[in-house]
Amino acid sequence: MKIAYARDADVLVIQLREGEPRDSRDIAEGIIVHLTEDGQPLEIEILDASKVVQKKEVEISMEAMFSAA
Repeated sequence: MKIAYARDADVLVIQLREGEPRDSRDIAEGIIVHLTEDGQPLEIEILDASKVVQKKEVEISMEAMFSAA
């Protein structure tokens, strides 16, 4: 999994796996899931990310995810 943030575009991309997107679906306003040809999620794109996700929330979520493993 890779997470990238483009500050100039205010877009957060969470890449779940390698692959070439063949389709995309809006799952909520400003949140897009890019899919493989067979419908598997490749990445999640969050537009206007600074308005949707706060850095502190991501840090807390990541800590919880890794401490549970």
